[in-house]
Amino acid sequence: MDVVRTNIDQIGGTIDVKSVPGEGSSFTIKIPLTLAIVSALIVEAAGDRFAIPQLSVVELVRARSNSDHRIERIKDTPVLRLRNKLLPLMHLKKLLKIDDGASIDPENGFIVVTQVGSQTFGIVVDGVFHTEEIVVKPMSTKLRHIGMFSGNTILGDGAVIMIIDPNGIAQSLGTAAATQSEIGDENAAARSSSDAQLTSLLVFRSGSSQPKAVPLALVTRLEEISVDKIELSNGRHMVQYREQLMPLVEMEGVTIRESGVQPILVFADDGRSMGLVVDEIIDIVEEQLSIEVASTREGVLGSAVVKGQATEVIDVGHFLPMAFADWFSRKEMRLSATAQTVLLVDDSAFFRNMLAPVLKAAGYRVTVAQNGHEGLSVLRSGNQFDVVLTDIEMPDMNGFEFAEAIRADRKMESMPIIALSSVVSPAAIERGRQAGFHDYVAKFDRPGLIAALKEQTADVRQAA
Repeated sequence: MDVVRTNIDQIGGTIDVKSVPGEGSSFTIKIPLTLAIVSALIVEAAGDRFAIPQLSVVELVRARSNSDHRIERIKDTPVLRLRNKLLPLMHLKKLLKIDDGASIDPENGFIVVTQVGSQTFGIVVDGVFHTEEIVVKPMSTKLRHIGMFSGNTILGDGAVIMIIDPNGIAQSLGTAAATQSEIGDENAAARSSSDAQLTSLLVFRSGSSQPKAVPLALVTRLEEISVDKIELSNGRHMVQYREQLMPLVEMEGVTIRESGVQPILVFADDGRSMGLVVDEIIDIVEEQLSIEVASTREGVLGSAVVKGQATEVIDVGHFLPMAFADWFSRKEMRLSATAQTVLLVDDSAFFRNMLAPVLKAAGYRVTVAQNGHEGLSVLRSGNQFDVVLTDIEMPDMNGFEFAEAIRADRKMESMPIIALSSVVSPAAIERGRQAGFHDYVAKFDRPGLIAALKEQTADVRQAA
């Protein structure tokens, strides 16, 4: 192992080891970027531009002294209070020693929230430009000892800029152990003070002054498209996006602007994209999503309270077929007689409406049940299913009790069961293992869910 670590260090990589007594060890190896095309965020610090790989960027925050996102200090170390969680900060120009001793505004700035492994921190920059596909070129041997950079690239205007290595910044964060401890203690206190299950939501305005929201996990990108790039073809607005034509869908009451830039929510799946035209992107928030008033309007699931204001939660599944009529029934995904069958059990109409089309698009036959009791009735009625997908947080009979009831029935004791929960913790996973779950997936982890279903249905086919 020492040989492996030595070689990884020599190429500028990192290796982290995490061990849990009685469970095992995990090794996380990160190596620097080589010649490749990656998506990067272009930022500015001290008048120079830099690129930060989009893969490491969690979100962008504009910190102001009078906003919910504000920069604070713990023992002279700047931290960002973001949704009741404290993140350590590092000013990019100070880290690169290009600030020339200029004063830094301690309360305002653009912050790139970055995640490296399990560590999340903020990089403070002077400005944020756009996201761009760049070709990563290796650095000269004379510069490879600088851990802050992973390479360089040439932008479209001919400028040569450096690519920031988030791993190098994470290693150079250098926050005092006492401060890190205080941040961890306060974050733990914040988590323990609220047992609410939070969902990341993108809040925007579209067609009216009333805010609307959509789960952030469903949105692929946020774009601002120049209006002069929007074309009209076959009676529909489209834009050439990433070497493909992307249809634009306008929500009720929305019209495409005549000049300037047009905010777009991009939804993508399996090589095709759809742009949802909106008036204004407001914020990204974490809230306990509870639809309190159902809606009869098409495209709207209902209303919920988000940041203290009544907010419409939109039904993404309504708009996708407006861009491509066969979004959920493409030829390569049409159900066959041998398609695997899934029983989806969830008390929330929102999640049933969101997940059922996703599962059908992946080629599964889906039957839904509103609670554990209904799920048991469906299973005992003679219907055959390849796998059961169940929510954990349900009234009367929760997911654990539902799984235990299935395991207690000799006719169904070998049925694969996958837990679907907004709370994925070691304790919850262990509780699920005891209840008889085969896998445990986060509610908004669509790739993880599909992968888990494929694994379980593959096991069923092999057993057959």
